[in-house]
Amino acid sequence: MNRPSAITEAITLLETSVHPRNHLAFLSQDEVDRLINRTDATLYPLIRSCALAVLNSGVATDDSLGLFAQYPDFDMEFERHPRGLKVILKHAPAQAFVDGTLIETIHDQLFAVLRDLLHSRDLCQESQQLSPNECSNLVFQLLRNAKVLESNRELSCIVCWGGHSISKAEYDYTQAVGQELGLRRLDICTGCGPGAMKGPMRGALYAHKRQKYVEGRFIGISEPGIIAAEPPNGVVSELVIMPDIEKRLEAFVRIAHGIVIFPGGAGTFEEILYLLAILSDAQNADDPLPVILTGPESSKAVIDSYIEFLADTLGERIASRIDIIIDDAVAVAARIQRGREQVKTYRLQTDDAYYFNWTLQIPSALQRSFAPTHETMSQLQLDENQEPQTLACELRCLFSGIVAGNVKPDTRRLIETNGPFEIKASPRLVAAIDRLLQRLINENRMKIDGDYKPCYKIIPKH
Repeated sequence: MNRPSAITEAITLLETSVHPRNHLAFLSQDEVDRLINRTDATLYPLIRSCALAVLNSGVATDDSLGLFAQYPDFDMEFERHPRGLKVILKHAPAQAFVDGTLIETIHDQLFAVLRDLLHSRDLCQESQQLSPNECSNLVFQLLRNAKVLESNRELSCIVCWGGHSISKAEYDYTQAVGQELGLRRLDICTGCGPGAMKGPMRGALYAHKRQKYVEGRFIGISEPGIIAAEPPNGVVSELVIMPDIEKRLEAFVRIAHGIVIFPGGAGTFEEILYLLAILSDAQNADDPLPVILTGPESSKAVIDSYIEFLADTLGERIASRIDIIIDDAVAVAARIQRGREQVKTYRLQTDDAYYFNWTLQIPSALQRSFAPTHETMSQLQLDENQEPQTLACELRCLFSGIVAGNVKPDTRRLIETNGPFEIKASPRLVAAIDRLLQRLINENRMKIDGDYKPCYKIIPKH
């Protein structure tokens, strides 16, 4: 059997059972009861979709509906066991197994799904009602429970953002950057999918081997709607599932000691806007977190278009918070190293933790869960008569909705039923948004599988 790298004809394993290990084995009796008896009506469908995604780890796709349609009979059952839990998989994807045994990293990812989805339910049922401090505490507790946070580790976590649908030249460049970071014994954290989320991990994995560095970490942070659309890549060694996109984004910035951004589509731009909305806050003016936007020479035009959009909409001062480095992986790693030392000094001065940036002030608008529907997308306040930070938050929601319409199963069904989102904006913003989105479409950055059909219409306000 050739292990597929994209959606292919499904081959399944009739039935097998697996058990949790290490810290993933520690489930309470109540948690086990909820799994066995399925007492939470919304929990099992969520577990099933996320579990099926991780069982397709390594398959490069963003067509969740097509992927899941391949496995209509996939099911999970749970039994109590002296080791805490026995999970019975029925009609599971065969490529997740070697000679009938689940691949080790996929095994851990499967139980990470159970751990995080159960723990987030234990901590909070109504995330919409959380205060800003409660949101940050929830993110911290989920990361701590996943053993991502380590107090005795150097400042080594570099978050890499970028597109899932990128060219070979861009992918090769992400590997080159990852290799330079890995040679400096830095850990990589990404959104855990394909493309620019996989490349830096592969590069760093090779570099760690060259340095005989065996403690390297490859952390993937996702959320239920995204992981269903983008299964984890094959390099992720530690998977964390946050309750929603806002908690996922907060987790990235709280644990980052540096951020490297590669060209991407709407999701990458959502991440950039989220970050700039934070860094534009006066309370964060002194935070030295290094942020680099980079790509090969062939990506210079799209990077220029990013900066042009940000300068036109938010102002040049805010756009300048991002450093631009073109086609120089060594320079990227060197800048991250310098920035990491500045971050260490700043954390010492502010008595902040090395492993979680508590002092970073995140606007409450970024911590409120945004559920993209036709109503909420039509109500976005996209005009220039507001503070740049406020506009950045609104634009973040716009791009988040486009991501959901592109890849998330529930939102895609909404689009299929009710047509594309209709988004109103001031005429100048409409022109800027249209230019950027059209470029992303023309460069095939919006979707891996099939032709892209926009899930939105941008309409000028009168």
